[in-house]
Amino acid sequence: MAQINVTINGRSFRMACDDGEEERLLGLAERFDGWINELRGAFGEIGDQRLTVMAGIMATDQLVELEKKVARLEEELATAKDASSAARDSLGRRETETASAIETAAKKIEVLAESLTKSLKAD
Repeated sequence: MAQINVTINGRSFRMACDDGEEERLLGLAERFDGWINELRGAFGEIGDQRLTVMAGIMATDQLVELEKKVARLEEELATAKDASSAARDSLGRRETETASAIETAAKKIEVLAESLTKSLKAD
């Protein structure tokens, strides 16, 4: 397990993470620290705890909105898959119907050709 130091709100915190996850954790800490700095710029010095709680709420809000978006996109994907499946089924039926119509037409053409051949031979 790796150990790294992250800085949030001017304070250093030693954290453990899985090997290879160090850069990811540093990036997450930087992003969280950015939210705290953004809030400090908007509200001034309102206390470290309050800034941290507000930044946590901001992160949670973004997560909830992204979860809603993912759910909507999953619904759209399921609808698109259903429509695609229905279109494939319809296409398969049309191909079968077209093949049957072509076969029927070919048989009629053969009958006409035989009839014409017999008629020409009779003359």
